[in-house]
Amino acid sequence: MQRNALRGWLSGIAVVLVLALSQEARDLAAAMGLPIPRLPIPYGGSILDNLLAVAIVLAGGALLLRRFAGVPRSLGLGFNGWRGPLLTALATLPCWIGLAINGTLARDWSALDLALLAFAFPLAEEIAFRGFGFIFARRALGWPLGLAVTMQAIGFGLVHWIGSGGGEFSAIALQIFVITGLGGAIFALLDALDGYGIWSGWVLHVSLNAAWTIFSVSENAASGWLGIGLRLGSAALALLLVWKFRRPARA
Repeated sequence: MQRNALRGWLSGIAVVLVLALSQEARDLAAAMGLPIPRLPIPYGGSILDNLLAVAIVLAGGALLLRRFAGVPRSLGLGFNGWRGPLLTALATLPCWIGLAINGTLARDWSALDLALLAFAFPLAEEIAFRGFGFIFARRALGWPLGLAVTMQAIGFGLVHWIGSGGGEFSAIALQIFVITGLGGAIFALLDALDGYGIWSGWVLHVSLNAAWTIFSVSENAASGWLGIGLRLGSAALALLLVWKFRRPARA
């Protein structure tokens, strides 16, 4: 019994360390005097950061399972059908309509911005946080549902807090931490309802990011009740629709 408890604690520490390393690999390398240069292309640093994050969690999963076979499915990369993602996409329509009514079409984005900010970077985040931090911890390592949801949500919030301004404490930074942390919890619960795959959470992430890239609203509206309401309303509707029309997986 004690051996199993110790193994559980060690696996938990390993998950936290792998997830932290996946998000700070280049910064840690630079701190050790081994800087990893950005790719010589637009968004080169961010692209490299996301590629490293995915590679590290895949390697971490393989080390913890002691094999690579089965790691992608253990990270929720298997596909459980279209119903969950389609229901999730439908749930984000209020956000798109609300932004269209209250904002204008943004002029400062390109197809590359949309492809990376709305599709590729969210995919890397979903693989790392929901795939490894939630689904792998929950299904492969047997973490309780609440612990698996909470740990990755806190990590997700912290990463966005630090990324918003170096980690200083302010009302805006705290709001970013709370909103992104809550978003991380919702993405995880949505994935659990859809059979422990990352794709419904990814669709929610993609659609919200795309809407906020394509439409522009005032800063006060974006960080005020309008922005919060549109994001959380779409997320709550997604959970409701997937719970109602997609048979929940056993927790």
